Amino acid sequence: MLTAILTGFIFSLLLVVAGKYIKGKAAILSALVPLGLFIYFLQFTRQISSGEIITKTYEWVPSLGVNLGFTLDGISLIFTLMITGIGFLVFAYTATYLKGHEYLDRFYGYLGIFMAAMLGVVLSDNIISLFIFWELTSISSFFLIGFNNKEKASRKSAVLALSITGIGGLLLLAGALILGNITGTYSISEMLLSKDLIAESSHYIIIVILIFGAAFTKSAQFPFHFWLPGAMKAPTPVSTYLHSATMVKAGVYLLMRFTPSLGNTELWNTTLITVGAITMVYAAIHTLFRTDLKGILAYSTIAALGILVFLIGLGTREAFVAACVFILVHALYKATLFLVTGIIDHETGTRDVTRLSGLRKVLLPVAIAGFLAAISNAGIPPSFGFIGKDLIYEATLHFGNTGVLLTALAIITNILLLYAGFLAGIKPFTGKLPQSFEKAHMPGFLMWIPPLILAILGITIGVFPSIVQDSLIQPAVTAMGQNGSEIQIKLWHGFNLILGLSAITIGVGLLIYFLFKPSLKLEKGIAKFDKIAPKSIVESIGYGFGQGSKKVTGLIQNGYLRYYVSVIILFLVLLTGYTLLQNTKYVIDYDSFSELTVYEVLTLLVMAVGILYTVFTRSRLAAVAAMGVVGLAISLIFVYYSAPDLAMTQFSIDTLTVILFVLVLYRLPKYLKLSDRKARIKDGILSVVFGSLITVLALEVLGEPQGSQITDFYAENAYVLAKGKNVVNVILVDFRGIDTFMEIAVLTIAAIGVFSLLKLRLTKKNRK
Repeated sequence: MLTAILTGFIFSLLLVVAGKYIKGKAAILSALVPLGLFIYFLQFTRQISSGEIITKTYEWVPSLGVNLGFTLDGISLIFTLMITGIGFLVFAYTATYLKGHEYLDRFYGYLGIFMAAMLGVVLSDNIISLFIFWELTSISSFFLIGFNNKEKASRKSAVLALSITGIGGLLLLAGALILGNITGTYSISEMLLSKDLIAESSHYIIIVILIFGAAFTKSAQFPFHFWLPGAMKAPTPVSTYLHSATMVKAGVYLLMRFTPSLGNTELWNTTLITVGAITMVYAAIHTLFRTDLKGILAYSTIAALGILVFLIGLGTREAFVAACVFILVHALYKATLFLVTGIIDHETGTRDVTRLSGLRKVLLPVAIAGFLAAISNAGIPPSFGFIGKDLIYEATLHFGNTGVLLTALAIITNILLLYAGFLAGIKPFTGKLPQSFEKAHMPGFLMWIPPLILAILGITIGVFPSIVQDSLIQPAVTAMGQNGSEIQIKLWHGFNLILGLSAITIGVGLLIYFLFKPSLKLEKGIAKFDKIAPKSIVESIGYGFGQGSKKVTGLIQNGYLRYYVSVIILFLVLLTGYTLLQNTKYVIDYDSFSELTVYEVLTLLVMAVGILYTVFTRSRLAAVAAMGVVGLAISLIFVYYSAPDLAMTQFSIDTLTVILFVLVLYRLPKYLKLSDRKARIKDGILSVVFGSLITVLALEVLGEPQGSQITDFYAENAYVLAKGKNVVNVILVDFRGIDTFMEIAVLTIAAIGVFSLLKLRLTKKNRK
């Protein structure tokens, strides 16, 4: 399985050097990658249907419990087949749709990365590796949505999508870490064995909220749905692949995967039912006010995702069966409608549904695909969508006291979805063909064959549901914690209440379709409410955050070095000073002052005078000389305490420093005061406080008991290993030779730089 995941990444990597070869007719060869993966995963259907779960683990960071563990069960099998199967058709479709595009190879590279990342998400058994693949889907989708990067709208949509889904990724990571801390493992399959431990944990509510945040942002649930319609700025293959069949269902997959370990609680079920219901009804209503085909499909996709979250929240076996079936139903008809929309846009140059009609006369195979997809979307027999809709009603009707209300919400949503599907799949092909579209013609077969295949599958599986019943649906329901062995999926269940509800849905939906016409006036009317829409609210918050950041940045990062240094020192004083006040152990031994000699006292007085003179003198040269006096006083202290080598080093460095300062400062203009009296007083106080803090720290260090292991090691081995009697020199030259060498290199580079600047200045003077 790891090889299967890496295939997409390897394919994208190869395009860096071989991409130019697939920009022409060879582009179709790229479709062999997802086709091969589809065939590979398809061969596991027999094993999975028999109840087997295929696992594989590769060690990655075993010390942290992070491994590349992969599991193929009923849930992951459905998603892998969708990712690779629809991926194959999208790859083939792209070969003609973007034929001759300058960056076709780049587009395929992004698609390959996305496909591999999605496979990693649905196959990962380790929640940390799942998070990594999760983020890779967000990053690759960012590049795909913003593929037309010369357009401002595309760039904005890509950033918005990355921002929303990226926040969800961070929430997923936080939830993963807490789960791992509670269960003692990052393995998702092992977490299933700790369901009671998780539910009884005091962090259960936090975990659920974090997982919900990740799933809702990825699967465009209200109020995080607004990034999905904006993402329709991407090329049609992207809209098909990411936003109908794969990426937007990653959040749904996350909820399905964690339902056995986190679900079956009031918080889990009630939240999912509420959010899913609001999302599906809200988005379905929006389809009434859209005229762009992609916009209609985008909101109908959000509604479908809401239905899936809603069904997972119900938590019953009937609901899980309906969710698993509807995932496939939606993938087939929605991918078809997106591909059909791409063909319409490609051949007519518009997606405005108010202008489109009669295209069956020039795009008959495309019209057939659109018609069949609309039939499945509407839930009209004998389509697979009819079975999916009936299963939804069966799940809601059997859900206790609120069953009637939940069924009513599902009916309203499906009625409006029928309207949206007919607008996208039938409206452009019926009626009279406008003169402006008479020159439209059939595209290459690689564009119209993929949607036709998907549309026919939607009908075929509806007639023969046993194709997916045992191989996909039953194992998936079992993986969600329910018994899937006795599930029976049929096209016809006789005359009953559910059939009557289906008839009402179809009848009312058709009535709305024929009576309610989309118009730009309605779209402009709904735009008046944009100010209170979630998107506008989030953008306003983002704008306010940006303005606040600018003000804070202007206050803190004002361009004055002295201000930066003051802030850093003040922070250190407050932080370290508070700690010292709470934990200071050093006690001054006043009796030790009697041991001071006259020479030591006089040296300290000379040092103090030198410091004061340095601070208050108005002459730069006098300040440098006073600093030299301070340095010499320190050298004397080293001599007093039997450290002649340090004294010589200090004397050499101090002398050289004074000479360099004199050479540099000699050429500077007359001494100027660049700060007022208040600033100097403030700086003086801060300096005294900071100096006092360093003094206390030094005394604290001296007062702490010190181990002699390191000292003993150097003393014993200086001569034995390095043949040197001066321990300090041996440490610098031998034991820390590399460190000393780097210090010498830094000083050499600095010296060369100074010499170069001086030489450059002299050269300019000579030229003058």
